[in-house]
Amino acid sequence: MCGFVGFVDAQTENKSNVIKAMADQIVHRGPDQDDYYIDDTMALGFRRLSIIDLDGGSQPIYNEDKSKVLVFNGEIYNYQELRNDLLEKGHCFTTKTDSEVLLHGYEEYGKELLQKLRGMYAFVIWDRNENKLFGARDIFGIKPFYYYKKNGTFLFGSEIKGFLPHPHFEKAVNMKRLPEYLSFEYLPCEETMFKDVYKLLGGHCFTYENGLLNIEQYYQIEYKIDESKPLEYWIDTIEKTFQDSTLTHKISDVEVGSFLSSGIDSSYVACEMSKNNKVKAFSVGYEEEKYSELSYAEEFAKTIDLDIYTKKVSADEFFGIAPTVQYHMDEPLPNPSALPLYFVANTAAKQVKVVLSGEGADELYGGYNYYVEPLEYASYQKLPQWIRSCAAAVAGRLPNFHGKRFLTRASQPIEKRFIRNNYVFDQKERQKVLAHPVDAPDPSVFTKPYFDKAESLDDVTKMQYVDIHTWMLYDILLKADKMSMANSLELRVPFLDKKMLDVALQIPAKYRVSREVTKIALRKAAIRQLPPKTANKKKLGFPVPLNDWLKQDKYYCQVKEMFESSEAKMFFNQDYILKLLEDHKEGKRGNMKKVWSVYCFLLWYHEFFVKR
Repeated sequence: MCGFVGFVDAQTENKSNVIKAMADQIVHRGPDQDDYYIDDTMALGFRRLSIIDLDGGSQPIYNEDKSKVLVFNGEIYNYQELRNDLLEKGHCFTTKTDSEVLLHGYEEYGKELLQKLRGMYAFVIWDRNENKLFGARDIFGIKPFYYYKKNGTFLFGSEIKGFLPHPHFEKAVNMKRLPEYLSFEYLPCEETMFKDVYKLLGGHCFTYENGLLNIEQYYQIEYKIDESKPLEYWIDTIEKTFQDSTLTHKISDVEVGSFLSSGIDSSYVACEMSKNNKVKAFSVGYEEEKYSELSYAEEFAKTIDLDIYTKKVSADEFFGIAPTVQYHMDEPLPNPSALPLYFVANTAAKQVKVVLSGEGADELYGGYNYYVEPLEYASYQKLPQWIRSCAAAVAGRLPNFHGKRFLTRASQPIEKRFIRNNYVFDQKERQKVLAHPVDAPDPSVFTKPYFDKAESLDDVTKMQYVDIHTWMLYDILLKADKMSMANSLELRVPFLDKKMLDVALQIPAKYRVSREVTKIALRKAAIRQLPPKTANKKKLGFPVPLNDWLKQDKYYCQVKEMFESSEAKMFFNQDYILKLLEDHKEGKRGNMKKVWSVYCFLLWYHEFFVKR
């Protein structure tokens, strides 16, 4: 696991100093080694965390005649198979790394190489003879890739903070996208909160040549539901495929551990890993026992004989690390689960260099509780639309009562009501919270294109399709990569494997979700390996006692001080955000998400625009 930075800019002076300074910004991604490539046009910088071919795997890597050079972040799990194929075709290898397979594979197949890869990756290849840059990101977007293009300068890399030392990088807040951040907790598009900085999306590649950037999608996720096979077939298939995926994701020249919560996904991962050897597992909880899952994780670890390492997070530690978390995130992300993820990664990094984790299982196999909603609404939605609309209009004008949410939401089509499940600020309220309201589209504008692509599918599958392309990409995978790499730890996700995806895209919705159970087929595959108590446990994620902490004077005052700052005044209606905080403290409203979203944005701004 590594990180890279680079730029195409013939006008930059002292290229060697600039590229080294850029690489130093991401030293946490690769503390083991750094190296560089520089010519008249291109500069590449690389930071390495040694995982495979510890002695010979340094980058940048060159082809035989050094006409092409590569930097790469990630792991290619089928690299040995590809390497043998390329050896037969006459390519000469100087290392045993998966990195070199990408370089010779591109020589042999061009961009068609991407169809052959099984792994997580972001990489670029510079062709010196053609003055052409080629780059790509894996099909899910597990590994990050950012770029900045302005005034003849093209910057790219694993993290935005790597752009800061470049003399032609103009640092500015992307003000027009602040409303989307307030609704989604992230930007649901290629843009970032840094103006003119973009994300290369998962399953996309690009070429940059003669100042022109061309981006194209090389992989598209398409459901091909197979209704002909029984549930037992899918259970067997998941079991076999996941066993293979876990073994593949364990390939390493260093010890591999596992994250472990109390839920089915990480437990299934840890169980598969422990079949052939003793595994170190890592879990996090809180001093407040009612929010802590540690007892469940410890009980499970004892059952399957794992060595478990745990960390209890205090409120002081949680609030103390919050600015660091927003700095490492690059983009403001207020998901509270990012902080325990930081701490569990920190705990793991003291023991191992690589961990496996359970991200992606919910999106692919139907794990979120809100996927049940279309089934609950199905009968009601058979009523004529005008009746449902009238009922929603009446309910909306009444004080809160049991069933109000059902009447208002069930009146809407799936593409209107499912933006990001319970998004933070709605369109009206986000205008009130902004100091300078801007014209911004309805949040559904960003998710509707995905609903349109999935229009022939059932509502549950539509929700999963949207989550894979938004929530999973912009939140789940962002924080997984950034929190692990902040601690120089490689995180691998065996559920997000091309073969696991192929299975998931065929399973009928009735074998994914019912009104009583989520992840039906996956759960039944797991229960063959896990104790029933673990396999049947409802999803909790990383529960956080933040709701309670924000009512305590110490942390209330800490947030209030930030809300009263001159920085807050630049972006937000201070009276409004202070009332949100006050109402939460007094128990009048549950404003935790809203308060934390504003607070995290201000922490992010302070880290990047005040401190640096």
